[in-house]
Amino acid sequence: MPNPKGNPENLKKFVTDRDEPLTQRMNLRISKGMKEELSTKDNPPEFCRQAIQKALDEDRKSNES
Repeated sequence: MPNPKGNPENLKKFVTDRDEPLTQRMNLRISKGMKEELSTKDNPPEFCRQAIQKALDEDRKSNES
């Protein structure tokens, strides 16, 4: 019978070694083809974070010029 209070491992705070912790969430819609291609990546969430950061950096540079 499962423990009704849950798994104590889930109660531990999440710890990260990033400069800025990942505390926010965002949902977005993508095409089926994009989702299938992303699913082939080793770490799809990190791949998406890096792609978004790269686009934000490029946008920032173009706005500074």
